Amino acid sequence: MTTKVASAEREVVLVEDAHLRPMMGLDVLEPLPSPNIPYEQVDPFILVHEGVVPITPEWASRDTKHPHRGFDNLWYLVAGAASTGHSTGPGGAMERARLETGSLLKLRTGRGVWHAEGIGEDEIREGKDGGEMRGVLFWVNLARKDKQVHPTAQVLRPQDIPTRSEGDAIVRTLVGEGSPVMLGTPGLVLDEELPKGGAFSTTVPSDFNGFVYLLEGDAEFGANRLHASRSQTAVLGAAGSALTVTDAPPRTRFMLMAGKPYGEAPIYNGPYVD
Repeated sequence: MTTKVASAEREVVLVEDAHLRPMMGLDVLEPLPSPNIPYEQVDPFILVHEGVVPITPEWASRDTKHPHRGFDNLWYLVAGAASTGHSTGPGGAMERARLETGSLLKLRTGRGVWHAEGIGEDEIREGKDGGEMRGVLFWVNLARKDKQVHPTAQVLRPQDIPTRSEGDAIVRTLVGEGSPVMLGTPGLVLDEELPKGGAFSTTVPSDFNGFVYLLEGDAEFGANRLHASRSQTAVLGAAGSALTVTDAPPRTRFMLMAGKPYGEAPIYNGPYVD
């Protein structure tokens, strides 16, 4: 079964492999940025990382805390559980968040914030070591006029994420209609899973840039039915307002990220985006 969307279908203009990047002592998958994907095609999304973090005493004791500013930093737990700290408390004090499978942590880094303090520290204190956490981290740009806003933190529990069945898919709306999480520009972030495989279509506003990142499995995407598989990114073309997914095997899962572009080129300064 496929949900019908009475809109012109978008094509996929590019399919690109993620590359491995060393990060905090781990090798993570980095779909974005990519030398083959122009920022203009994915604006306002700056960076996407997927990684697995061990929940061990050795890892929790590492000095992983580091600063950021100028964008929204979102961390989505695909599997496992983890705790972490960030300087969004009163007067810049560190406060901690406990995250489980399906949780979303959004940090508006604004004029500056420290984050990633003591990853897994709470679990180790409770004797829950030996596990691991798989997560997707993504940075979404802020307009230059908003880059000096006060930093804030927001945690969305799995039960707070709007979830629906659409065609053959289970769709979780991290950002978009029904979600309390707002970006600095209109946006859409969906976790879409096809447990039994199949097909479905979903609306993507015509004035949004967008792309798909494959967490599991493979499928054909867009009106031109380009094939993409695990850890690949499929970039949507500009024309049309619907994305169609077909020929997905069981347990295919991917994230759709889309947003209204700012049209402002980011200025990178290490962990800061001005």
